Amino acid sequence: MNQEQGTGKGRLTRFARAKEEELARLRKGPIPGPYEGTRPSLAAALLAGGPGPLAVMAEYKRASPSRGVICESVSVEDAVQAYRAGGASAISVLTEEQYFRGKLDFLFRARKALGEGSLPLLRKDFLFDPLQIEATATTPASAFLLIVRQTPDAKDLRALRELGEGYGMEAVVEVFDREDLELARTSGARIIQVNARDLETLAVDRTACLALAREAGPRKGEVWIAASGMDSHEHLLAARESGYHAALVGTALMQDGELERNLHRLLQPAQIAGI
Repeated sequence: MNQEQGTGKGRLTRFARAKEEELARLRKGPIPGPYEGTRPSLAAALLAGGPGPLAVMAEYKRASPSRGVICESVSVEDAVQAYRAGGASAISVLTEEQYFRGKLDFLFRARKALGEGSLPLLRKDFLFDPLQIEATATTPASAFLLIVRQTPDAKDLRALRELGEGYGMEAVVEVFDREDLELARTSGARIIQVNARDLETLAVDRTACLALAREAGPRKGEVWIAASGMDSHEHLLAARESGYHAALVGTALMQDGELERNLHRLLQPAQIAGI
């Protein structure tokens, strides 16, 4: 493990500790049965594209470690409806409570607001234990996030992914560099999310994010998502030209509460005057 991975791992350890109460509760059980509704495919939705240069997975993100409170005045119901109206291809929902002020219940509320069979939902959280995947399966999530540096073993990553797939969900496997990517591919990951945010400094480096796609992928059968710092139409164009299929955008959409307008501006800036 290189120094960068070590420092990043240390930061992720802090997030893992925040999940201890949740894991203790899950161990006591019982975990309810899996969600019986429809789980639209995240990969298919992102590959289908949208009204902009590439598909956007819009994120419901009330706070973050790097920004503090971003926006708490918009309900998850209003947010997902605004994102659908604005042209989102999928929706990411932060469920981590301590640092991002999320709740697992947001997934149920989002699905109820959107209706069955609508936009796919990603559970974005720090997931590294099989019990967390089983708990995710009780929700309407179509997909869940796995971070390579939090589960830096290909066999463990594969086991978590396959567990989720057994419930009809897809795994989004997040990487930060070439070494992470190789581990993700060894684990059989098919949806690759490249995070441009450095885990130690929390600084964003879009250049490195774009370079990784140009130099190392995507391969046949993979869906690539650019995450962090994709906050303008020009950023989406650059991501598409580098080979990405989609971008994950949260703070840039949430920060002033004008979610639909911000998403329109991101995807189709020439048409913003008509809103």
